[in-house]
Formats: sequence, structure tokens, C-alpha cells
Amino acid sequence: MSDAVIVGAVRTPVGRRKGSLAGVHPVDLSAHVLRALAERAGVDPALVDDVFWGCVSQVGEQSWNIARNGVLAAGWPETVPGTTLDRQCGSSQQALHFAAATVLSGQADLVVAGGVESMTRVPMGSSVAGGMPFSDAIRDRYRGVEGFAEDAPLPFNQGVGAELMAQRWRFSRTQLDEFALASHEKAAAAQDAGAFDPELAPVALADGGKFAADEGIRRDTSLEKLAELATPFRADGVVTAGSASQISDGAAALAVTTSEWASRHGLRPLARIHTAVAAADDPVTMLTAPIPATAKALRRAGLGIEEIGVYEVNEAFAPVPLAWLAETEAEPERLNPRGGAIALGHPLGASGARIMTSMLQHMRDNGIRYGLQTMCEGGGMANATIVELL
Repeated sequence: MSDAVIVGAVRTPVGRRKGSLAGVHPVDLSAHVLRALAERAGVDPALVDDVFWGCVSQVGEQSWNIARNGVLAAGWPETVPGTTLDRQCGSSQQALHFAAATVLSGQADLVVAGGVESMTRVPMGSSVAGGMPFSDAIRDRYRGVEGFAEDAPLPFNQGVGAELMAQRWRFSRTQLDEFALASHEKAAAAQDAGAFDPELAPVALADGGKFAADEGIRRDTSLEKLAELATPFRADGVVTAGSASQISDGAAALAVTTSEWASRHGLRPLARIHTAVAAADDPVTMLTAPIPATAKALRRAGLGIEEIGVYEVNEAFAPVPLAWLAETEAEPERLNPRGGAIALGHPLGASGARIMTSMLQHMRDNGIRYGLQTMCEGGGMANATIVELL
């Protein structure tokens, strides 16, 4: 029976907005992780059948099929194709799903999945500057629904969705701030222990230096400092910039094939892609779909939540993983054990592959058999992926 396995995973350190990666073109950032992936996995780029690349703001420097441009900038053979996809925040997680399906179906032997986002150079929302993506039919459908801003240029708002989640699950400001602080503390501890080092491909900078460590971690934050932040989405709200993911730059890549092909070419599988699903929920609240996506993945996998040794739930906003915990009754200590997007950042198109790369490293370091990754996505969607360590 054929399977889909990951034989390589690598990521850049995540840069803060206007930080260390601000001077790096997103095509070159993509090329960097492609080259690093080939080197670390022992993959001959000439054997790559396709590259599936996630990117959300496909405009300007990230337009014109950045997947193909990344391949060319990497110096890979011109015979390697690439395509760019957008499932919002889950774009590169969806790229992994497509890669698995493609090798399982026999349409390809070796596919690279990953993504990039330079939110410094191509600001979030840039791609909607030329027109309105929501027609009157959508406005008519959701008119009057709490949280839908009918007269706003972009009537769906993730920050408002986060506030609606906090209201629904009755999360206090203190609970959100405590979760955010824990994310920074876990990420700092992992960084200090060198836990991220094996997964990172440091980026050479124009000044001759190297960017080698995630720079979003705030070691000096505290509950007192977090409590001082404003609530931008609702005057009486509880969600702040401190309990939201950071605007970031970064890229990540994974190599996907079958066990049989890997064996023939001397490649070592890291993990099997056990189950891969997508789900959708209310697009106004927008952020709740990881809950049904997780239930769907577990059902298809025939596994219970207690059998999963680590859960990575993207920290788009603190209410997302907190609500997920409340609904799944999962073990809190298994959730985002090395911090999440609140501390490490959220380069949109790269985050799915970044999280998978980090989760695989944690599983290998701790001998964990099953890991589950899920993340909320614009439009009220979510991907969920279960991987099995090999």
C-alpha cells in the first residue's frame, strides 16, 4: 500500500515586520529554503516533479507565480515547474495536502510543498487594493449578522472574529494575556535550549551578516505590560496586539514522496502524512473551523485526541487555541509546546509549512508518534493534518 512521507523539512528564522528579513525579496527567500531543503534532504532538484507554494498576498513582488520564480532563483533546473496557491493562512499547509495527494495518486514521485510571505515588503491586504472581493450576494447573505460590517470595504474582520470567540467562550482579558505570555516563555525556552536550530536555514544578509534566530520572541514582556495594550477591535474588548499573531516575514519548505520512492533513492522518511482534511465554518466569526477540522481528522484517522502526543494550533489570536482546547478537551501541556505565532510570528503563506517543520522536530526530539496541526483561515476555513513519526 502506497503512502505519502515527508523526507525533508526546513524553514528560515521568522523575521519581525521591518526586521532582519525586510531587505530580502520574497522570491529570494523562497529560493533560499528550496536550496536548503535539497541540501539537507539529499534531494536532487532535477527529480522534483512540482513545487506547490503557498502565498497569500499575490501582488507586486509576490505576484506572477512566485513558486516558479523561486525555483528559477534557486538555480534549480528549468524543467522544474511550480504553482502558487492561496488558502489564506493555511496556504502552505494546503500545499502539503496537495503534495501528498499528488504522490499518492501516482501523478508525481517527488513534490516540494511550502510557502513564503514577506509582510514587510508586501503588506497584508495589498492584493485587494484594486477591487472588492465580496459581491453584493455575499453582503446580502450576511447582512445583520453580528460582526459583519456591511458598509466596510472588507466586511469580514478577523480581529472582530476573535472578539466574538472570546465572548462566546467567555474568555477574560487576563486569560488571553496569560496565554500570550506563555507563548513567549515557551518559545524563549526552546530557543535557549537550541531546540529550533536543526530546523533553521540561516539567511545571509546584504550587510554580510546572517539572520539565524526567530526575532519575534519578547523576553521582556509581562502580564503588566500586556495589560497596558489597547483593544483595537472593540472598545470594551479583550483582544490586543499582544494576544494576536505577529506580522512577519519568512519561508519554509517540505519534500514529499512515497516510502517506496524514498527507499529507491536513498532518502530517509521523517514522518508519514497519516490524515489530511479541510473544513469550513462561520465566515463572520471566521476563526472557529480548527475545531470541526480536528474532529474530522480524528474521525478519518480512527484516533482519539488522547493518542496525539503534540498539537499545533496556530495562534492567530489567543481565543483560537483556547477555544480549541475547551472543545476538544485535549491536554494543555501538549499544545504548542515551543510557543506559537504570538511569539514566533505568522508569515501568512509560510506558516503552515513553518509549523509542520517545527512540530516534526519536536516529535523527533521527544519520540512522539502522532502529531496534529490545524490552523484557522480567512473565510472561516481550516486545515488539519495528522502525521506519524517514522
